[in-house]
Amino acid sequence: MEIQWYPGHMTKAVRQMQEDMKLIDLVIELVDARCPLASRNPDIDKLAQGKARLMILNKCDLADESTTRAWKKYFEAQGIYVAMIDARERKNVRSVDPIIEEACKAKRERDARRGIKNRPIRAMVAGIPNIGKSTFINSYAGKASAKTGNRPGVTKGKQWIRLGKNLELLDTPGILWPKFEDPMVGILLASIGSVRDEILGLEELSMELITVLLQRYPGILSEKYQVDESKKPAEILGEISSYKNCIKAGGELDYERGAKLFLDDFRSGKIGRRSLQSPESVE
Repeated sequence: MEIQWYPGHMTKAVRQMQEDMKLIDLVIELVDARCPLASRNPDIDKLAQGKARLMILNKCDLADESTTRAWKKYFEAQGIYVAMIDARERKNVRSVDPIIEEACKAKRERDARRGIKNRPIRAMVAGIPNIGKSTFINSYAGKASAKTGNRPGVTKGKQWIRLGKNLELLDTPGILWPKFEDPMVGILLASIGSVRDEILGLEELSMELITVLLQRYPGILSEKYQVDESKKPAEILGEISSYKNCIKAGGELDYERGAKLFLDDFRSGKIGRRSLQSPESVE
C-alpha cells in the first residue's frame, strides 16, 4: 500500500515554522503513543535543532501502557523530555507544567544572568495532522483557544495562546512530509487516522492492520470477533464483517462497512489498549 498525501498548504507551513523557530524557546512535539516513530515528522528534528524539546506521547489511554513506558525511556535517552498524557483530560495535561519548567531551566538561568526577569517561555506546539495539538492546547488553557476536529488538517494558520504570565504557546498546522520512505509508516498513520480515509482503500488498510495486530497481539482478534486467526487477513476481515452483521441485500458480505467498523473499533480503543510499534521492534 502506497500512501502519499502532501497538500500544498503543508509546504507553506514548514517554511513558516522555520521562520517562527527564531522566536521559540521550547518545541512541544505531539506524537501518537500507539506508534510514536511513525507519527513523528522527521523535519521537526531538523527545524528544532538547538531548542529545548518536550515530546508528548498523546492518546496514551489507547496504547499499551508498558510499551508507552518503554518509549518514554527510548526518547529520554536521546535527551528529549517526555510526558505521557491523554490530551482530552485537563488534569492530565497540567502534569506537563513541571516538565516544561525543567526543560527550560537552562533558558531561565541564561535570562537571569542577563538581568531578564519574568519573560514568558515561548513554546511551539508541533505535530502531524489529527495528533491532538489543538485538543492539548484547549485542555491546557481550560477553554477553546484553538480549533479542534476529528479529521486531519483542521488547523490551517498560526495562533499564539497566552497561558498566564509564564507561558505562550504557538499552535501550528499539522504537517506530514512529502514521501514515506517506509510503506509501513503510511499504513500505521492511516490506521490511527492521520491520513484521510477518503483517499484510502478501507478494506486494504483493514487487512494491513489485521496483519500488524496478529503479529503483536495474537489472540485478541479471535477473542473480540470470534475469528480464526490462522486464516488470511482477507478471510479474517470477512469473518469480522459477518460478526458485525455487515450484510448487503442478497446476503453478500459488506466488506467495506465491516472494514470501517473494525477501524473505528481500533481507533476508539474497543479492541483494547494496543500499540502498533515498540522500541524493540524498531531497533
